Amino acid sequence: MKRIVVLSGAGISAESGLKTFRDSDGLWENYRIEDVATPQAWKKDRRLVLQFYNERRKQVKAAKPNAAHLALVQLEEKFEVHIVTQNIDDLHERAGSKKVLHLHGEILKSRSTMDPHLVYTIEKHELNEGEKCELGSQLRPHIVWFGEMVPALEDAAYIVSRADILIVVGTSLAVYPAAGLVNYVSPEANKYVVNPDPIVGGLAGFKFINAKAGIGIPELVQELIKS
Repeated sequence: MKRIVVLSGAGISAESGLKTFRDSDGLWENYRIEDVATPQAWKKDRRLVLQFYNERRKQVKAAKPNAAHLALVQLEEKFEVHIVTQNIDDLHERAGSKKVLHLHGEILKSRSTMDPHLVYTIEKHELNEGEKCELGSQLRPHIVWFGEMVPALEDAAYIVSRADILIVVGTSLAVYPAAGLVNYVSPEANKYVVNPDPIVGGLAGFKFINAKAGIGIPELVQELIKS
C-alpha cells in the first residue's frame, strides 16, 4: 500500500472560517503576536494569553471540517495516509483522518508548565488561571509558541521521508522550521502543491494546483484514487 503524506497549513482551516494571524483581517488582528503567542507573553500577562486562546478555542469548536478535510479521509480507502499539520485545530480528526501529527500543538489540550509530558484534554472551551496539573503547576495551552522548539519536528521529518506521494496544502511554506520538511521527501516521490497563491521561490519537482483547498483537494483525491 502506497504511503501518502499531507502537509497542511492555515489555508485549509481558513476555508472553515478560522482566520490566520497572517490575514490582514486575521484572527490575531487585535493582538500583537508578541503579546499572546510567546513565552515572554506568558510571563508578562498570563491572563491575556489564556483569554486569547479561550476565544480561539470557542471558534474552533464552532467550525466544521470542509470539503478538503473530508476528501483527504477518502484517500485512506486506498492508501496509508499521514497528516502532518501546522494547524492547532482538530478539523482533520473530526473529518475522520486517523493519523494526524500536530507540529504546533493542539488548542483543545492543555499541558503542565512543570512537566511538558503532562497533557490534558480541555473539556469545555476555557482554560483559566488557577487550573493546575497533578504536580500543582499552572496549566498552559498545549501550543508551540514563537521562539519555542517544535518537539514533533523529528517525527514529522521521518514521516515525510517515507512518503510515496506528498501533498502540500494551505501553506505558503514561509514559516520555518515546518517549511523545511519538504526537503526530506524522496526524489522519487510524486509531489503536489494545492494553493491559490504561488509559493515564493517555487518548489522544484512539484505539480502545482492553483486552487483553494476545498476545490483542489477533492479533485486531486479523485485523480489519485483512480490512478
